[in-house]
Order: sequence, then C-alpha cells, then structure tokens
Amino acid sequence: MDFGLHRLVDEELSAYVDESRKFYSLRNSEANSATQPDLRNIEVLKEVRNERSYLTASDRAVDYTARAHGRQVQVRVITPLDDKIHGVYFDIHGGGFYMDSASRNDMRNVRLADSAGVAVVSVDYRLAPEFPWPAAPDDCETAALWIISHSEQMFGTNRLVFGGVSAGSNLAMTTLMRLRGQGLATAAMGAVLEFGAYDLSGQSPGGRLYSQEFFIEAYAGHVADRTIPDISPLFGNLKGLPPTLMIVGTLDVLLEDNLTMATRLAVAGNDVEVRVYPESPHGFTLHSTAMADAAARGAETWIRKRIMVE
Repeated sequence: MDFGLHRLVDEELSAYVDESRKFYSLRNSEANSATQPDLRNIEVLKEVRNERSYLTASDRAVDYTARAHGRQVQVRVITPLDDKIHGVYFDIHGGGFYMDSASRNDMRNVRLADSAGVAVVSVDYRLAPEFPWPAAPDDCETAALWIISHSEQMFGTNRLVFGGVSAGSNLAMTTLMRLRGQGLATAAMGAVLEFGAYDLSGQSPGGRLYSQEFFIEAYAGHVADRTIPDISPLFGNLKGLPPTLMIVGTLDVLLEDNLTMATRLAVAGNDVEVRVYPESPHGFTLHSTAMADAAARGAETWIRKRIMVE
C-alpha cells in the first residue's frame, strides 16, 4: 500500500511551485525585517484589527442581524451579480479566534458568489481574548440556525455548504457537531475546510507542533481540559457529518493535524477528500499566487457539484 504524501498532491500543481517559492521568499524576508506588533496588548490588537478590516471590505456586502435560540450575531451577505442563487455558503473567517472579521473575506466571497452561484453568509463571531470560548462557537451556531431557517425565504434555496479558514475550520466542525446534536447536520450538503486547527489541547503529535501559540491561550487558556470536542474537534464523535473537502499546504505547521483529522473523519464513515498543495504555508489560499488561485478554482468546482440541482 502506498500512503505517501505525494498521492495527495496533484502533479499539475508543480507548474506553480517556482512562483510560490519566490513569493514566500520575498514575503518572509519582508516579515522578518518589519517590526511586529505586540498583539498581547489589547489596545494594539484592536488597532491591528481595525486596519485589517478596512483593507478588504466590499460595498456588495449587506449586513444582517441573525437571531436564533435567544441569541443574535451580525452576518454579512454577498450574492451573485446575476442574482442566480443555487445555494448558500456559510463562511467562517480565520484569524486565530482573536483577529479579523467577516469583512476580511469579502473579496474571496465576492469571487465565490459569482463563480459558484452562491449567496455567501459570513459570520462576525466574537473574538478572544475579550470573548473566549464558547463565545465564537455560540455565535457560529446562531448564524447557522438562522441560515437554515431563513435560506429558503431569503435566497430561494436550502442547499447549504459550510466553509472555514484556519480557526474558521475548527468552528465549522464544532458547529456541524452542534447541529448534529439537534438533528440538523444533514442540512449541510458539504464543508470546505482550509488548514484548520483541530487539536488545541496539544495532546496529539500534530497538536503539539503548535501548542505554544498565543491564539490557544487567548481563546481557551481558561479551560483545564481542552480535549473537549467543542474546542478540539479532533477528539469528537465525527460520525454523520457531511462530505468534506480539506485543503492544506505541505509547509503548513498544521499539515499533520489536518491529515489526522481527515483520517478520523474517514474512519467515522464520512466522505472526505484531501488536497495538499506543494510549497504552500499556512494561509496560502489568502495570498495572490497561482497556487492559491488553483486551490480556489478547485474549491469552487467542488461546491458547485454539491449544490447544483440534478
């Protein structure tokens, strides 16, 4: 049996390797020479958040207040230019649970809305350290329940796909498990998970590789046992979840964590597809490279297949 990592890498992606190497060599050089802000200082963190949110906002986005089960959260909706909506994509942004906002993904979501024919609903969940766990999964659950109950009326479809980036992939998984507990997991026709962090406890080999990162302290430092599935979905009961596309790069510190999660999902009987991208670090799909574009096109095709009515 051949379990080599190369089997998860599309050979056609080799055409983009040189460009990626050059891009990240320059990017890493600039990052190393720049003064890094102290994000543990809450005032500095707030300033950085504000600066980043303005960089990517789109005037095509419309804000709504999502309400469910006595809770509420702001969501951001982007629809296709041609108004032909075939499904809904629930987007959960990344940022280590303490950074960014729904608007951070506006440009990506504009492209996705137009290319895949989906209404993209992105949730502005509360951020750590001001609002540690379980604030973020509570907000994501609220948004998901709102989408399930309103999508037919608002968008003319109930075909729903979840999507998460980094911390957002963790939250997508915890939300799906919460919905399953309410008998609603089948509302999702699929999930696209990009380089998620699935073990915040540091108990697995993959989780130990990033166990000292600040985001874990900010988000769940107050929890004694971080193996609970609502924090570390790697340790959860993963049966009965929707088909999943997992995207990760070969240079991502979360690669092992993602492959472990994919294995557990598969062993639990779920449909899982893993795509590994060469010379790609954490967050690569957010960067302006041909490799990122290839990943986006692949995800868009996967989503269209999930939502298009036969």
